[in-house]
Amino acid sequence: MATSPAPGEGPVRPVSVSLHEGTIAALRERTGKRGMSAYVEALIQRQLERDRLRELIDDAEAEHGPADPAAVEAKRAVLRGDAAGSADTA
Repeated sequence: MATSPAPGEGPVRPVSVSLHEGTIAALRERTGKRGMSAYVEALIQRQLERDRLRELIDDAEAEHGPADPAAVEAKRAVLRGDAAGSADTA
């Protein structure tokens, strides 16, 4: 049984999508005509990753309950480089 390629893998195939004219104009302005496909591919891959992460978080919360907000803020402080780790520090 063959498996489907993972996002970002496999041959490239053209597809048709419908976008608002303003979105197309902004996309062309940012990427140029030839960079549109790569830009859209990267956006879709990033959204798929976020969707999967949300599913993993939902599964973990269903099994273990929601994360403690104080613990989450303490981890955010570490990532921000806040040596004190205080939630009061902006």
